[in-house]
Amino acid sequence: MFTQLSSPTVSLPRDLPHDLFEAIADLKRELNAVILAHYYQDPDIQDVADFLGDSLGLSQQAAQTDADVIVFAGVHFMAETAKILNPNKLVLLPDLNAGCSLADSCPPDAFAEFKAKHPDHLVISYINCTADIKAMSDIICTSANAVSIVRQISVDQPIIFAPDRNLGKYVSEQSGRDLVLWQGSCMVHETFSEKKMVQLQIQYPNAEVIAHPECEPAVLRHANYIGSTTALLKYCQQSASQSFIVATEAGILHQMAKAAPHKQFIPAPPMSNCACNECPHMRLNTLEKLYLAMKNRTPEITLPEATRLAALRPMQRMLEMSV
Repeated sequence: MFTQLSSPTVSLPRDLPHDLFEAIADLKRELNAVILAHYYQDPDIQDVADFLGDSLGLSQQAAQTDADVIVFAGVHFMAETAKILNPNKLVLLPDLNAGCSLADSCPPDAFAEFKAKHPDHLVISYINCTADIKAMSDIICTSANAVSIVRQISVDQPIIFAPDRNLGKYVSEQSGRDLVLWQGSCMVHETFSEKKMVQLQIQYPNAEVIAHPECEPAVLRHANYIGSTTALLKYCQQSASQSFIVATEAGILHQMAKAAPHKQFIPAPPMSNCACNECPHMRLNTLEKLYLAMKNRTPEITLPEATRLAALRPMQRMLEMSV
């Protein structure tokens, strides 16, 4: 299958294979590699992946894999997480510039000062953060298990929740806990327009609104269902509704349409006339770059061992509490 070349940050060679899917399959066998991809990746990458998932599911797959090489089609913190769990494996990220606005909103030095002001607090950090922030945390969580993990903590134990303030507010409401929140946010999930959402509901009166808890409270209050990316995917398959307004990164619509081809999926609109409901960091990865990463065994994710070990402990606690 011929794939149109596109790369905003990397100059691609002219002699790429005609069939990238076949070439990637060959390299996967040669390297004993596994391709992990987030639901927010381009459809071609989703279709070539061995495992698709949200942050929790991909973390669990990374912890269990017996592959020698992990190719992580996602953003930098996700590939770091795979390296934290697999120090002896080669972990590749197709584009090292695939970062995360939420992770960037929590600089390690500033967070260390914030944490020092609350010395008696347990730190629960959303997995969408850097390895340095994980290393300063007691427990990691994802949008799928954040409420459950907070509910497992003694009510007498004060908690810092970082870095996403919107997810933190949602977890606080659902758990009944008063959380100290770091004021970070995701550029994609903050871009949805409540006004345009209401207009869509008028245009599609039978559509259910389903939303990720990283969205702002003004958007969440219109949702019929709130859940992690995987939970949203499962919900639209199980619901009797035939149409959905989806308030999360638009990449998930590819899997929703594959899982329920007879249903209608409408992306929630951003505030401006842009593709702001698509994560620009996620879109830096392309099928071409994934092929080249496997062929050249680079870009590789590496971490200082002290940082990795410190970040491993809260990751292990999350996995133990998520069984």
